[in-house]
Amino acid sequence: MAATTTPEAAWPVRELNSKVKGWIERLGQVWVEGQITQYKANPNWKLSYLTLRDPEVEASVQITCPTQLLADVAEGDRVVVLGKPSFYEGRGSFSLCVTEIRQVGLGAMLARIEMLRKQLASEGLFDADRKKPLPFLPNTIGLITGRGSAAERDVLSVAHNRWPDVRFTVINTAVQGARAVPEIVQALQELDADPFVDVIIIARGGGSVEDLLPFSEEALQRAVAAANTPVVSAIGHEPDNPILDNVADLRAATPTDAAKRVVPDVVAERALIVELRARAIQALRGWVSRELDNLTALRSRPVLADPMLPIQVRREEIQRAISSCRREISHRLRAESTQVAALRNQVSALGPSATLARGYAVVQVIPRDGTPPEVVMGIDQSPPGSQLRIRVSDGSITAAAMQTKPAH
Repeated sequence: MAATTTPEAAWPVRELNSKVKGWIERLGQVWVEGQITQYKANPNWKLSYLTLRDPEVEASVQITCPTQLLADVAEGDRVVVLGKPSFYEGRGSFSLCVTEIRQVGLGAMLARIEMLRKQLASEGLFDADRKKPLPFLPNTIGLITGRGSAAERDVLSVAHNRWPDVRFTVINTAVQGARAVPEIVQALQELDADPFVDVIIIARGGGSVEDLLPFSEEALQRAVAAANTPVVSAIGHEPDNPILDNVADLRAATPTDAAKRVVPDVVAERALIVELRARAIQALRGWVSRELDNLTALRSRPVLADPMLPIQVRREEIQRAISSCRREISHRLRAESTQVAALRNQVSALGPSATLARGYAVVQVIPRDGTPPEVVMGIDQSPPGSQLRIRVSDGSITAAAMQTKPAH
């Protein structure tokens, strides 16, 4: 548990340094990976001093090691070292006393790059749906590249040839070595914060695999993924494929290709405008011509030449239909009247009145019980004394039956 201090019981500097030394030295030996910078060595020195720097962020540690360990090491190399943290009480400085140095081989570095590539892919940093579209004509283009590099000249030259009025904000950084990633990340954040910058190009010419390693460092990929401005990766040549190509919103094969992809060709665009205007004029003229033809065809139709003609035609059709109906009804009435007259004559000829008119009579017996009279069909219906009604053509006669005589 840490000792308690007060203004009255403060530690002297020597005691603080002594305690810090004890805490640090309890860490023991550790393996540390980094990039060698500030290389200071002399074959005649027993010990050499250098700095081991983190290639992704601004972090470093001082190293003290036997000079003989540096025989195959140069500034900028990626190495892993075995050392023990040390704290010098007198000047209050921290360093790493190294007893073994191993270079990180190209195969190991490539394997680490592929592991990081898979990790970032699983996190979705390569997904197409997170890629931001590039503006058609950017207001200002941010360019991150090496000072006086061929990549810078290519991008600026090609871009101005394609669109003379294009504007650039150029930030020169280290594009290889230990300072590359921190400087590129800082430049990226600065351009991303500029409201006038619409797209950012990170460009570098070709180089060895070791030279292009900064563009596969995790810190740079995280910074690009976090940027709100579209980022174009233009690193090396066509075969080169640092992780930045996967994380960036657009991968260009070369810096020249990046300029072509970001800046439209003013000559081609003007030619396209001329072509589109010609096509629009032709389409408009064709449309007007078709509409005029349609209008002429409509005006030539009878309904427009004489608007009352269809009504007159329909009126005549109705009148003809009415006349036809009247003729048909009259014909039907005459036919039916003739048939009714024939039937009437037939009924009259066959009816009781005609029979009576020829001298015949209808004899009915009138029952005493008040029931309706019955036509006498036989002598049994009218025994002597029965009251009879005899109908003749001009009236009826009431009589009484005197006697009955059967027919022979």
